[in-house]
Amino acid sequence: MAPLELLILESLDSGPNHGFGITLHVQEASGGLLAVEEGSLYPALHRLEKEGVLAAEWSTTPAGRRARVYRLTPEGRKRLAKTRKQWANVAKGMARLLRFA
Repeated sequence: MAPLELLILESLDSGPNHGFGITLHVQEASGGLLAVEEGSLYPALHRLEKEGVLAAEWSTTPAGRRARVYRLTPEGRKRLAKTRKQWANVAKGMARLLRFA
């Protein structure tokens, strides 16, 4: 239930993307409150691909660069649903805890 996994899966729920695009999406969608570091992102993408949660293929960007584009697999959609529920519970628990701080 790593936060990075949720960020990746949520980002790819809106459609396939390459690593840098995932980083930008997380930053923009969070209003700049969250950031994904390259050193953590790519190992996580490779692990999720190996687990069958993501599929990837090489593509050429509009700028003419080769990029690995990731997308959710059916297993990835199941994992996203499960992870969303887990994090919703964590957020609920934190909100309750912060009321007493």
